[in-house]
Amino acid sequence: MISKKVCMVGAFSVGKSALVERFVHSMFSDRYLSTVGVKISKKTLDVDGAELSMVLWDMEGKDDFADINLSYLRGAMGFFAVADGTRRETLNMALHLRKLALETAGDVPHIILINKADLNWEIPDDQLAALEATGIPFIKTSAKTGHAVEEAFTSLARAMMNH
Repeated sequence: MISKKVCMVGAFSVGKSALVERFVHSMFSDRYLSTVGVKISKKTLDVDGAELSMVLWDMEGKDDFADINLSYLRGAMGFFAVADGTRRETLNMALHLRKLALETAGDVPHIILINKADLNWEIPDDQLAALEATGIPFIKTSAKTGHAVEEAFTSLARAMMNH
């Protein structure tokens, strides 16, 4: 079995932990619990006939770049930069964290997840179109409904196996 470390980065309350819970345990809770430091979860999945253990590092959310513990990114074979579609500023934070993660972990597979697709968004379509034009991979997800969560994790797993 192949094991790969995957980090979840993003501002506070964007849904990093909820996405991990939805993917690993098929569960969702409306109760918000702030992650302190890092929480590690694991899920094994079949990727095109190969068994992959994704070791998910759910990192504490921050809204100040100076407070981010980038050492958690060392050894990551992939990452998700998570934004909250209902808070426009979190997309800018996710894009900045993407840049920092690539500088720290190297050129590893990654996807921006814009979470909370089940709610009304503040991020306008033209901003999403501009993001799409850059070629940066992103997926609209909902940890609450499960929309595109499995697809997102499977896509990253496949990209890591082919990297």
